[in-house]
Amino acid sequence: MASIAPDSRAFTAPQPRTQGPHRFWTLTEGRAIAELAAFYAATPLLGTLPKGDGHPVMVMPGFMATNTSTSPMRRMLSKLGYDAHGWDSGRNMRVNDQLIERLESQLTRLHRSSGTKVSLVGWSLGGVISRELAKLHPDKVRLVISLGSPLTTDRAASNARRLFELLNGEEPEAQRDGRFLELHEAPPVPTTSILTKTDGVVHWRGSVQAGDRKDCENIVVHASHLGLGVNPSVMVAIADRLAQDEGRWKRFEPTLFNRWMFPRNSVN
Repeated sequence: MASIAPDSRAFTAPQPRTQGPHRFWTLTEGRAIAELAAFYAATPLLGTLPKGDGHPVMVMPGFMATNTSTSPMRRMLSKLGYDAHGWDSGRNMRVNDQLIERLESQLTRLHRSSGTKVSLVGWSLGGVISRELAKLHPDKVRLVISLGSPLTTDRAASNARRLFELLNGEEPEAQRDGRFLELHEAPPVPTTSILTKTDGVVHWRGSVQAGDRKDCENIVVHASHLGLGVNPSVMVAIADRLAQDEGRWKRFEPTLFNRWMFPRNSVN
């Protein structure tokens, strides 16, 4: 089916933000319940999305969440033909050396056992971790997809700042070791940031990838922050990104059939 290139694929460096999203969007994060219902209602249609080639996909949950939050997405990916995995790290609370070591070990296991590179999908803080893991091991990572992730060192862009710093300190252990210092810089692999301008946890500008790299993109969707991991439009974008042949990555172009899911609003 014919496709068109939406205006929102072009982007420039956003202006720095020093505050979180508008309180209205935070108070309406309950929309995620409707998005979960829409996910299950759309299950038959999601089954018609592009099929995978069997390569491993490692999915990382958001801050304070566990693998339970990503189970609907992983089940969908498995049905599409991917070798989908959660992470082996329990609840996503602290970003320390032990966490990074466990994730490095899991990534290495998946890479060795499959003989292919691993795709990383991360929700919110999970997306930040996915990007940094790809920087450490770009030879083992096929691509990275982040969902509503704060791609900035300015934690004021997130309403979860105080809780994060209560559990991790103002300088998390990983940063003390010289990592996680340039969060705005994309890893040296194809990278997609999926974001929503009605995000009630992370200000949408904090999720924008800025720059002119041809293998980095932003995809804007209609969603809440808590619904990004089950929103049908997000599933459409993820399936499209993962289905690309390795080494032949192109920016996302929705088809005429699903164009309504992706707003034309630019991220400038």
